[in-house]
Amino acid sequence: MRAQMRPLAVAIALGFACIGAVGTASADGIPLQLDVASNTAPPEHDPALLEDANGGVDAANGDFFSDWLAQVEQAQATQPHWMTPLVTVTPRLEQEFRYDQYWEDRGNGSQLDIFDSGKGLELIPTTTNEVLLNLPAYQEKLNVAHPVSGWLDDQFLVVKQRLLSADEQSGNYILTAFLGFTADSGSSVFTNNTWIVTPTIAGGKGWGDFDIQATTGVVFPFQNQSTLGTSVATNIAFQYHLLEYFWPEFEINNTWWANGKERGGKDQVLLTPGLILGRFVIHDRIKVIIGGGYQFAVAPKYVETTEQTPAYNHSTILTARLTF
Repeated sequence: MRAQMRPLAVAIALGFACIGAVGTASADGIPLQLDVASNTAPPEHDPALLEDANGGVDAANGDFFSDWLAQVEQAQATQPHWMTPLVTVTPRLEQEFRYDQYWEDRGNGSQLDIFDSGKGLELIPTTTNEVLLNLPAYQEKLNVAHPVSGWLDDQFLVVKQRLLSADEQSGNYILTAFLGFTADSGSSVFTNNTWIVTPTIAGGKGWGDFDIQATTGVVFPFQNQSTLGTSVATNIAFQYHLLEYFWPEFEINNTWWANGKERGGKDQVLLTPGLILGRFVIHDRIKVIIGGGYQFAVAPKYVETTEQTPAYNHSTILTARLTF
């Protein structure tokens, strides 16, 4: 049981660390400005020397966080304000701490419980970028002769570059490029024994309270191509904003393998209805989002192989997020 709780404990600790940092910052600071230096030396006792470039006091007194959060607000004000779906990675820039839980039932009767599912801390360092620092997921395989547990390979870093965006009043659309990196850091029973890079293009369009968000990414393993294969993952989320806090959705999650000994040429199709609730204000910028869904496979027909396809028959999903 102690091993099961390790990922959750790490996740909660990081989340409270982020809250503590944000709780000391003002949300109405002034965006950081870069000024070209003058060749003329300022007067020796110029009062401006005692202030930073934004007219505030020294960054040690909190201006760093004020400027950073003001920049985050600017980034999010110039894009649609949809909710991040359960499975599809949103093209929007988000700043939050996220924990996801999966309970998967496989075709051979085994069960996989996945703690955290590779989520973690999401930060917006500039007005057009996001960096995702994901924690490794922890997995337990049950209902088998010899139950096993351990860490999965970690997609430890994803970088988003927003290319185009407009808020609801100016077009209600967005286009973003991602680049994700997965390390072969998992336990021996779960690792793919190779690094993986995943370039992805994502976009979305909204019409009033309805929006569509979609991604297409190519999964390139550096080794073990004959087993893992090169795959193309496409996710489409249809979402509706109902009243203030309700975000019902329906997702189509498709993976096609271009090659691979057992999966080459196959299409795995999963459907995911779900409901997300939020954003509930705790204090200033700090908000809570919770949601859940049920994912089930519709193709291909299950056949017992080493690389099981579909990976599971159905899964219950829980998500919890703390935005700041």
